[in-house]
Amino acid sequence: MLTIKILGPGCANCRKLDEIARTAVADLCVDAEIVKITDMAAIIDYDVLKTPGLVINDKLVCSGRIPTPESVKEWIRAAAA
Repeated sequence: MLTIKILGPGCANCRKLDEIARTAVADLCVDAEIVKITDMAAIIDYDVLKTPGLVINDKLVCSGRIPTPESVKEWIRAAAA
């Protein structure tokens, strides 16, 4: 099972990234837990200086922007392989 973390305070960009991640998981039919991390100390532990951030299986794959849905799917595929 994959663990996907959305890092950010809960702003519109964070919500959009959460939506993209959930859609990607559903489209790929993978078993994943999606967790929202809003604690700034925890976010900084991932070396994220600008939110939103996306972590898949404890690996930071994107921060400071909203990635394309295709990029998120590629990262999920790679992590699931």
